[in-house]
Amino acid sequence: MMRTIQMTLDDDLVKTVDRVAKEKKTTRSAFTRDALRMALKHFKVKRLEERHRSGYAVNPVLKGEFDIWEKEQICGDE
Repeated sequence: MMRTIQMTLDDDLVKTVDRVAKEKKTTRSAFTRDALRMALKHFKVKRLEERHRSGYAVNPVLKGEFDIWEKEQICGDE
């Protein structure tokens, strides 16, 4: 389902979006949908990275905790 929404954008941004949409042979709406999807994905990744950092700040890796995996980390470049 698609919904029509109204947004307020500055003129320069609209001109740039229109230019790029034309260059990509798409519509302003399709370009904007794709841009919003990418921004939401970026936001989700950043939020997950922050949760990851926070978790390690609260529960840091202990010395020797991952030593068992050292052989798996060798890439064969040696």
